[in-house]
Amino acid sequence: MLQQIAKIGWTIIVCLLLLASRGSAGNVQRHRPTPEEQSADSIIKHVMTFAPLYEGIVSDYRAGLYIKGKMNILKKNFIFRYVPRLFRSQRGVREYMLETYSDLHFTAPNIYDQKVKASQGTVRGTRTLPGMLEYFNINIYSAALLGNDRLLSPLAKNGRTYYRYRVDSVMGDPNNLDYRIRFTPKTKSDQLVGGYMVVSSNVWSVREIRFSGRSELLTFTCDIQMGKVGANDEFVPVRYDVEALFKFLGNKVMGNYTAMLDYKSIQLKEKQARQKEERKSKRKNRYNLSESFSLQCDTNAYRTDASTFGVLRPIPLSEHERQLYADNRLRHDTTALRKPSKSQVFWGTMGDLMLEDYRFNISNVGNLRFSPFINPLLFSYSRGNGLSYRQDFRYNRLFRGDKLLRIVPKFGYNFTRKEFYWSLNTDYDYWPQRRGSVHLRVGSGNRIYSSKVMDDIKAMPDSVFNFDLIHLDYFKDLYFNLSTSFEVTNGLTIEAGFSAHRRTAQSQSQFIFIGNTPLPPPDVLNKFRNKYISFAPRIRVEWTPALYYYMNGKRKINLRSQYPTVSVDYERGIQGVFKSTGEYERVEFDLQHHIRLGLMRNIYYRFGMGAFTNRKELYFVDFVNFARHNLPVGWDDEIGGVFQLLDGRWYNSSNRYIRAHFTYDAPFLLLRHLMKYTRYVQNERIYVSALSMPRLRPYVELGYGIGTHIFDVGVFVSSANGKFGEVGCKFTFELFNRR
Repeated sequence: MLQQIAKIGWTIIVCLLLLASRGSAGNVQRHRPTPEEQSADSIIKHVMTFAPLYEGIVSDYRAGLYIKGKMNILKKNFIFRYVPRLFRSQRGVREYMLETYSDLHFTAPNIYDQKVKASQGTVRGTRTLPGMLEYFNINIYSAALLGNDRLLSPLAKNGRTYYRYRVDSVMGDPNNLDYRIRFTPKTKSDQLVGGYMVVSSNVWSVREIRFSGRSELLTFTCDIQMGKVGANDEFVPVRYDVEALFKFLGNKVMGNYTAMLDYKSIQLKEKQARQKEERKSKRKNRYNLSESFSLQCDTNAYRTDASTFGVLRPIPLSEHERQLYADNRLRHDTTALRKPSKSQVFWGTMGDLMLEDYRFNISNVGNLRFSPFINPLLFSYSRGNGLSYRQDFRYNRLFRGDKLLRIVPKFGYNFTRKEFYWSLNTDYDYWPQRRGSVHLRVGSGNRIYSSKVMDDIKAMPDSVFNFDLIHLDYFKDLYFNLSTSFEVTNGLTIEAGFSAHRRTAQSQSQFIFIGNTPLPPPDVLNKFRNKYISFAPRIRVEWTPALYYYMNGKRKINLRSQYPTVSVDYERGIQGVFKSTGEYERVEFDLQHHIRLGLMRNIYYRFGMGAFTNRKELYFVDFVNFARHNLPVGWDDEIGGVFQLLDGRWYNSSNRYIRAHFTYDAPFLLLRHLMKYTRYVQNERIYVSALSMPRLRPYVELGYGIGTHIFDVGVFVSSANGKFGEVGCKFTFELFNRR
């Protein structure tokens, strides 16, 4: 009996255990997380694997782009109206709105051609918050979210070095899961963003991405909706929602923007595979990207009326937005009844000229543009050149057949040397298909140092001249260059013309002989003058292999190449022409190359050499490629191929030189672990430059620089002939100046 009861009891226990185990096993099977659910890193690994493919999978698309923006001024002071590219406010008005409709044409890689067809709003023109438009041309799969290699993407190949990832939630059915992945920067930096993305497990593509961060003067949040999986627009954005807060010197403006794209055509690379052989057979045209820039401005198609937007607008206006338009019409009707006084008009115009960009567009005459006279962007400081200021004017007129006339007067002042500079550069493109142009350059060049003249004088007996009356250290230079250039074939340009200089001693000298020493021969005495004139025919050949370009009408516009640009410049001075006083030959070779390494990393290098030969009665060494800059030049001018600390007299002291420059540009080089204090640093640069010439073998400069949205600064150290030289810096304003 007891045995039977025990058997029944054990049977019941075993049955209960089996049921429990089955139920438990069933529960585990239903709720067991997949490996992807357990690890965000594995999901990101899949997405990063496919990102390079998806980045370039769309080869071409055409779409209608509608943008609606609302701006609300939270704080404003007198500086507001002088911020470049910022919309102009009206007295007592805080809220504004703007609508635009554009034809957008995209061609890989990252070529956007946008033509505005219609616009209307309560602001003048199409101005909005500075830098906003680039947020509507984002390829979420590229290494950098914004142009010019800004904002490192969390999907970049090395993204895990700078971001942390975690699974926020899982959505959808088991056969079609979507993962919401949050990403946060490991360090504080304006080059990193935080937010989330929704990833499809079927094809490991991004369906939505939302990120926040700071870029220059904007604190932003951007939400991008992609097309549906399997649809034609799967890999392109269909909607943008951007919120941005603009802050600058006590001014605060909040902006809310919505952009929607209506795709007319989308071409994927797979669909072009059958055309591959045909393109190969037309190798001579493989660098022509004209189809990427085929949209043309049609002034007759440009509309600003409300009825046009009633048809083009994809989403209706809210009641508040309609009220903003109604209030604006009422203000214009009231303002039309009042006329400003003459003094208000005069001082308003003067204020615009002094503190903001100004343009004059006159039909059948051309357009004139110049920068504001009071603008910190036109100032720069460096150890070698000191403080300097520059102002440019630009005049353009387009003629029939796409022939173009450009006139660019410039003037500047170097406060350290107390020297004034001016120039007038004129170009007339008479053969735009072949980039055929006539170039005229007139102006005052650098004050040049003529060491050879002083060496000859000092070699004479002390009793020949009264040295107190001789001042031949520096000469003022007036130059006149006339040339013509054209492109023989794609990337190969030949320029021919002549160069003339009149160099006058800054302080007039008197050559008075003293003592009883016999006079030097006449050919020696003729060397010493207060004025020297040179005339030289010149030819320059420049070649850039595999140069991409496009045709804008009949005008050929060169773009880029993966290969370096090589140039040879030859000049021959002729005595007696236009009272020329000397003979010489000058030849220079130059090579420049910009290599994009991706992930916001770049290498720039430059190599050059030059020599003056067969000199006769010429004592001015004035190279074209190896020259001193006395006026402001941008941080990227000549791709870093300049010497920051080299004394200006060395440029004119030797008849030959060999130079080399190397620059490495990347974020997070040295300051990565200090980002708590240096979050505004956008990129860092390392410079290495070397120079060899007689009596300077070698001269070496090492430098380190940082770039921010407000300024760029670099620190340099030099060494001459194996001995320590000096330490100096270069500083340039970059606020509102980046492109």
